Amino acid sequence: MAGLLEKAKDFMASAVKTPEATVTDVDLKGVRFDHVEYLAKVAVDNPYPTPIPIMEISYNLKSGARVIAHGTIPDPGSLKANGKTDLDVIVKVAHTVLVSLVVDISKDWDIDYELEIGLIIDLPIIGSFTIPITSKGEIKLPTLSDVFFSSKESNETEE
Repeated sequence: MAGLLEKAKDFMASAVKTPEATVTDVDLKGVRFDHVEYLAKVAVDNPYPTPIPIMEISYNLKSGARVIAHGTIPDPGSLKANGKTDLDVIVKVAHTVLVSLVVDISKDWDIDYELEIGLIIDLPIIGSFTIPITSKGEIKLPTLSDVFFSSKESNETEE
């Protein structure tokens, strides 16, 4: 019975217009004591005349075949009705992981990456539905100036 419900849900999802999403940018956000933060900007177009709640955002950041960061963002808000919503997905990569990528890093001081994001939304009738988004490229590693200026800025904002 559960298999039949899944097939019906998949059929409805393929027959109904669904929101579309793309990663528009991935860049260094900041350097913290135990990790580096990258900011992935995601643009989502909602074709429906009502807002759609986002239940969760999940992400996997890979370098080669290795997952170097993963996580979830629970209840990040809703998609705007009949329009584009810009979402910020902050990806945290531990310094220890970056050190283990020395071979890739030593060539050009960047990481070849693949970012997989799952945008889990709640569509009427269909229910929970995941919009898969994939982006590939290179992200630069922080330089010494990024470390010092980022640390100074985070100290100033914490005060």
